[in-house]
Amino acid sequence: METVLLGVLAVLVAGGVTVGLVRSGRREARAEKVRLEEEARRQARRSLDAVWRMTDREFEEYVAELCRRDGCTDVRRVGGAGDLGADVIGFLPDGRKLVVQCKRYARHRSVGSRDLQTFNGTARAEHGADVPVFVASCVFTAPARSFAARQELVLIDINLLGFWNSGTPLGSFLELDIGRSGTNRKLASDD
Repeated sequence: METVLLGVLAVLVAGGVTVGLVRSGRREARAEKVRLEEEARRQARRSLDAVWRMTDREFEEYVAELCRRDGCTDVRRVGGAGDLGADVIGFLPDGRKLVVQCKRYARHRSVGSRDLQTFNGTARAEHGADVPVFVASCVFTAPARSFAARQELVLIDINLLGFWNSGTPLGSFLELDIGRSGTNRKLASDD
């Protein structure tokens, strides 16, 4: 009888220790997940800080590399004098032609509808874009967002660029209702 009680007691103690270890492991796993998410946010922020330090050409190369990462093919940086509004050209994984205009502005600036009107006038007519995409290192004004929504332009502002940079695939941004998404508020100046 005594050995049975000792056996039951040993099982209960072992079970209690196991439950405690499992709970402790889960707490540690949750804490590690939170730590990794925070580190990813810090890394994304550092990467976005790096965006504002890039030259225009480096920014175009950076956007081209994000396109390649997401399965786009035949991606070329073509920006420069006389580019007619195309800085990056390639093909989406489904075969549609992608034409990208890149604007690396200071974080406190914004892109207005005039820039989008110019891009809209050349992306499809001059470059044969199926999917015209305008990527900016700042935000778009409300009139610019409204114009883009009417013309079916894809806008990737600094906020969406942060998500894209952190691994969200380009395809996720192609169907956004740009007239209703994002913010028009400028970010604080670097000064």
